[in-house]
Amino acid sequence: MKYTEQYWDDVDRVQKAVPNLELLFGKKLFITGATGMICSALVDVLLWLNKNRDAEIKLILAGRSRERMAARFAGFKEGKDYVFFQYDATKEADLNVKADYIIHGASNANPSYYVSQPVETMLANFNGLYSLLKMGKEQGAKRLLYLSSSEVYGNKDNNNPFKEEDYGFVDILNPRACYPSAKRAAETLCASFSQEYGLETVIARPGHIYGPTITKSDSRASAQFTRNAVNHEDIVMKSAGQQLRSYCYTLDCASALLTILLAGKSANAYNISNRNSVVTIRQLAEALAEAAGTQVIFENPTDAEKKGYNLMTNSSLDAEKLEALGWQAEFSLEEGTRRTIASLKAEQSLRF
Repeated sequence: MKYTEQYWDDVDRVQKAVPNLELLFGKKLFITGATGMICSALVDVLLWLNKNRDAEIKLILAGRSRERMAARFAGFKEGKDYVFFQYDATKEADLNVKADYIIHGASNANPSYYVSQPVETMLANFNGLYSLLKMGKEQGAKRLLYLSSSEVYGNKDNNNPFKEEDYGFVDILNPRACYPSAKRAAETLCASFSQEYGLETVIARPGHIYGPTITKSDSRASAQFTRNAVNHEDIVMKSAGQQLRSYCYTLDCASALLTILLAGKSANAYNISNRNSVVTIRQLAEALAEAAGTQVIFENPTDAEKKGYNLMTNSSLDAEKLEALGWQAEFSLEEGTRRTIASLKAEQSLRF
């Protein structure tokens, strides 16, 4: 990633939204999925704190590729700013790392992978989590944060936002359900470890996240729309886009995760949603198009694309439980999409 001044301004802005952030200072964090869209933004916040607030947070970043880690955090040095830990979330492993906090964000979060790798999608969420829970129990971690998903809710017959105790229908024999089914099982595993072994666990249920930390391989609609807009291409929609979603700027999501980690109640789940960004897929596309000065067009999807579609017509979330911890989003949909396009265009200019 090529960091821009605007991106660091946004990091500065969101770190102020985390209550009692100083509780992390001097602590050691073990983070999986650190090169992904969400957790890479979280790591950026922690790196910023070390550089600008002398937080002395020790970062152990777990992943399969040292090279990919170095590329994502270009400008930061392995061994000085963070420690790389070889880790494959799809495999059970005996991990022997002592950390104050564990954050498990490693998971296939790419619809094309749900179709081509449903088994690996499930294993990363369950086997990978089990290894980390066991490590946390044996090594005396303070708590573990698990990144779940709004997809755990399934479908319901109205457009009311989901509260944490609301659950709808998931067709468990549809292979596309590999993702929500694995997330559901993993949440139960967290709660079970808390009850049986006393390890504190908290669960985050992000809605639909957008922002400048999108990865090149991300095939989700919001990522494709963003790439189209940055390249000043028409944004191509493969449906009418009437599905209702809770969108959240990636750095707002990062501050929400840190809030849940520090202040959430053990064995509880928290929705991550910006109350000012609950809109349809089409409205997100139009906001990105307006920010980039392009337009939205429509095409019919292929059969392969249809197989990867989110099974939920409504995945809007009620975030009152998270807001009660003292968190609030900093970026409206209009400002978040504008800053996403501006950051990525500035990053493009740095490459040439």
